[in-house]
Amino acid sequence: MKNAMDKLFKKRLIVILTLIVAFASCRKKEFDAYYGRPETLGDPIYQQLQARGNFSSFLACIDKAGYKEILGTAGFWTLFAPNDDAFKAYFQEKGLTGIEQLSDSAATSLVRYALAYDANKTDHLGDYLSATGWKPNLGFRRRTTYYDFVYDGKVNGKSVKLISSNGNGTYINTNFNNKYITYFISNAMSTASLGAADYNYFFPNTAYTGFNIMNAAVKNKDIVAENGVIHEVDHVIEPPKTLDQYVASKDEYSEFKKLLDLFVTYSPSNEATHRYQVLSGKSDSVYVKYYNASLGFSLNNESFTEEAGAANNSQIGAYSLFVPRNAELLAYERDVLLKYYPGKTMADLFLNNQQILIDFLNAHMYKSMVWPSKFANATAVLTGEVPQFNANGDILDKKLLSNGLFYGVSKVQNPDVFSTVFGKAYLNPAYLTTSTFLNEYGLYTSVKNSKVKAHLILMSDATLIASGYNYNPNYLASSTVIGRLTIPANGDFKRVLQQAVIPAAHGEMSNLLSGGSGIVETLNGEYIKYDNFKIYSSGTLDSTDVTKQYVTVNSAMSSADGKASNGYAFYVNKFLSFTTKQVSQHIIAKGTVSTDPYYNFAMYLKSSQLYNAGTFEINGVPLGVNYTVFIPNNAAIVQAVKDEVLPGTISTGVPNFAPTNVNDIAKVSRFIQYHIISGNTVVPDGLKSGLYKTLFKDSNGNDTYITITNSLNSMQVKDMKSSAPLANVVISNSNVLSNRAVIHQLDRYLKFEY
Repeated sequence: MKNAMDKLFKKRLIVILTLIVAFASCRKKEFDAYYGRPETLGDPIYQQLQARGNFSSFLACIDKAGYKEILGTAGFWTLFAPNDDAFKAYFQEKGLTGIEQLSDSAATSLVRYALAYDANKTDHLGDYLSATGWKPNLGFRRRTTYYDFVYDGKVNGKSVKLISSNGNGTYINTNFNNKYITYFISNAMSTASLGAADYNYFFPNTAYTGFNIMNAAVKNKDIVAENGVIHEVDHVIEPPKTLDQYVASKDEYSEFKKLLDLFVTYSPSNEATHRYQVLSGKSDSVYVKYYNASLGFSLNNESFTEEAGAANNSQIGAYSLFVPRNAELLAYERDVLLKYYPGKTMADLFLNNQQILIDFLNAHMYKSMVWPSKFANATAVLTGEVPQFNANGDILDKKLLSNGLFYGVSKVQNPDVFSTVFGKAYLNPAYLTTSTFLNEYGLYTSVKNSKVKAHLILMSDATLIASGYNYNPNYLASSTVIGRLTIPANGDFKRVLQQAVIPAAHGEMSNLLSGGSGIVETLNGEYIKYDNFKIYSSGTLDSTDVTKQYVTVNSAMSSADGKASNGYAFYVNKFLSFTTKQVSQHIIAKGTVSTDPYYNFAMYLKSSQLYNAGTFEINGVPLGVNYTVFIPNNAAIVQAVKDEVLPGTISTGVPNFAPTNVNDIAKVSRFIQYHIISGNTVVPDGLKSGLYKTLFKDSNGNDTYITITNSLNSMQVKDMKSSAPLANVVISNSNVLSNRAVIHQLDRYLKFEY
């Protein structure tokens, strides 16, 4: 019985074990089917290159670089692999007999620059991986595994170990400042409106195919491997220099480099030093080379504006730099930048006014890739100006570098900040106060744009100081001795500068330097007059001394040195002031005796309810607003009395300047108000015509208007009753300058309805 039971147990055990083995075998097949290496998956990159048979030289480079294991096992790479024909041409170009003569370091550079992070076939290579996901047809650069590490340099004549900053004015130890490789793929090129001409501008010896990598064409694309994607190329691609490295390598740009070096500092880095010492076994300290953050970008920074949340911006952008040759730059320094600093050097200018150098350098720096077909659309860092170069005539040297486009040029970019009338003040230390506060008050937009015509009346710092305006450029906020800008009582330097800026879109003051005359509107709506090289303002005309009622234009200096890209700088010998008097005071000054042209109007004004005899204010005419005052001549006032518009003897027209009747008092107020334009100043210069609001409101509280017809030296005014004939401005008694106002005489009074 026992034997029978043993036999049965053994049989059952065998069945169970057989089932377990069968079950395990089935599970393994299922596991392998799901998790195993797919049969269709290609071999790793290294093995695929071996199998193809035309990458022997590149494989040898991979071996020299120690990348066999990296490319022969797992990973996620894009490899731009040069074939053997590419290496044959490369060896011939370098004078090498074969791969054995290529150093390990050179081989490593070639491999690491050919190897980009992330595996991209052509269906994604032209896309940009933004912080929010893929953006199609925008990408044309990828980060490679290549980066420069510590290099030898000199600081103050001493040999030191240097490393480049990896941000604009910053250094982050975990950022290795990897170089990017640029490619030209049809979908991204189309989106950017670029074509073969843009590519061949930099690579004239390589045909544009719709898929080019730097100077190479892709022969076979999208070779999928277990650890990435291979694109076979027909040229060996060396890691290009940075903009910083390229400028330093060319003697013809040494003067530009000197200017850049003024904005370079070197700072020791404990992290970089430690890493270098561990890797090299040496004890040298490492210094980071920084460019001043006031420049548009750091020429040694490989990462394009990669702030937080924009880690892949370098896939869609890089910098551009235009660098003039030494001869052209030296001439420009002499004739422009140092013109008013005789005997000084650019280093001296850096110490005196480094902002000038910042503006100059930034005018040549573009925070975008300025392709040759896009010169007209590019804008420089900070200045916003397009390149002033002809892509087919002024460019002597062009390079696509690792962090941007380089153009060596045969002339200097002359930015608006120097070429305009603003530059006449900015570049001349004798006018430091004017240039400083044109900027500070935001008035520079009117004088610093070559497309906006304007003139600038220049008063030297010495003149301003003599008039009580004293600028202290060395002022510290804690100073209690003197402020940054001291001004005299009733002073307003912003208004002084506004009055010195003359918009010239219509050719204003074009005849000044030929001894002509005229009246022109300044930036804040006030007017000045000029005649025979003399300029008159509301302030200068307040003087009782005839010789002080104007400032004199230095015609020789203004003609020789004042011409700018947008107008003229007029150099004057004295302070061009503004009046502090009320408008009423200028009216009454021409109406003190009965024969004065404004007499009847002035007498009504003085006795009206609108007039404050203590402050000289006219109610409704506060300071700070622009006005035009029309004063009917004495005969017209008499007619207004006869027409019962003003109080007086109707039969004779003799005015009653001191009415007591309420209605008569109101008549005077309404009459005065209807003859004053509020919020605008108009003179007979042919520029302003149309409907203008007066101070007068009708019985329903509605605004009232007059209509002006304007031509040069002639102006007519139509009232609300469309009276005929129109009232004419009497030029001989008009264009009287007042406080933000101009006073004109009319040969008729203006009729209105209450």
